[in-house]
Amino acid sequence: MFYPLKLILMPVLLSYSLGLNDLIVSSVELTVHVGDSALLGCIFQSTEEKLVTKVDWIFSSGEHFKDDYVLFYYANISVPVGRFQNRVRLVGDILHHDGSLLLQNVEEADQGNYTCEIRFKMESLVFKKAVVLHVLPEEPKELMAHVGDSTQMGCVFHSTEEKHMTRVDWMFSSGEHAKEEIVLRYYPKLKAPMGYPQNWGRFQNRVNLVGDTSRNDGSIMLHRVKESDGGSYTCSIHLGNLTVRKTTVLHVILKEPRTLVTPVTLRPEILGGNQLVIIVGIICATILLLPVLILIVKRTYGNKSTVTSTTLVKSLENTKKANPEKHIYSSITMQEVIDEEEPSGKSEATYMTMHPVWPSLRSAPTSPSDKKSDGGMPRREQAF
Repeated sequence: MFYPLKLILMPVLLSYSLGLNDLIVSSVELTVHVGDSALLGCIFQSTEEKLVTKVDWIFSSGEHFKDDYVLFYYANISVPVGRFQNRVRLVGDILHHDGSLLLQNVEEADQGNYTCEIRFKMESLVFKKAVVLHVLPEEPKELMAHVGDSTQMGCVFHSTEEKHMTRVDWMFSSGEHAKEEIVLRYYPKLKAPMGYPQNWGRFQNRVNLVGDTSRNDGSIMLHRVKESDGGSYTCSIHLGNLTVRKTTVLHVILKEPRTLVTPVTLRPEILGGNQLVIIVGIICATILLLPVLILIVKRTYGNKSTVTSTTLVKSLENTKKANPEKHIYSSITMQEVIDEEEPSGKSEATYMTMHPVWPSLRSAPTSPSDKKSDGGMPRREQAF
């Protein structure tokens, strides 16, 4: 009944007697952006002098995925493996039990678990440390700023270890073959005046260090941007012998004159579908043009009326000339009739019937009987 207890206690007693632990594991997490650099720390704290013989870095993207070697160190030779070649290197001090790894140009596929294993000479001790890496989308490498504005350029070094920067440098270049200019330089560990951020040349009094240097943040703020500030800005963060760089490209946009901004701003409001403004404009234009249209119509109608009246008068005049006998009444002298009837001594009442002479009657032929009966004289009617 004591055998299970004996089996459990034997390895512990053996470890204790040898002064060794078979496995030492610790785990930390780190969050970075795509394109950044990350320092994955792996330091074994010991007061004893131990010689490191082997260091392995292994990557696993999940529980059910096969582990991949990232880098291994053996016999003073460091060898990156697989897709991590040219992107990782051992930056720790092996003599001081430091097997830290620098991962550069982080990719989205680099998210996962990284395990460091350190083995010592003549010992069965294996020190292990796990780092969980979280990868976020890439931050913009190109910035745009208007003339006169302020813009911030970030520069942060991500590390699982408490390593503090020893210097921050910002350099500017306007082109490939242009000479670099110092934008800002900062030595955190030095006393004033070198301990304060310093800038030179045309960037003087326009650049401030806004990052938290205790967290390896060397971000800057550029004030009163000028057209000549467009170019590449390179940040270098130094941690002893380790240097990490990040480049940001700044594009400067010229501000348009105010006189040109107003028409461009108003044009979409008038022509961009504002129907109310268009309708009001049409009504105003119609009201302004209505008197002109009325005047044109009056003049045109008056000219036509004058021409019609003139034509009508001329037509009537021509008609009168062609038919002069129209509307002419015959007249008879009454004195002759009275004189002829005076000798009879009888008084007679004479009635005259006036007939208009129409062209149709005059033009019609007269019968001989009419001439004889009338004798060329008008008819008389006597009253007794």
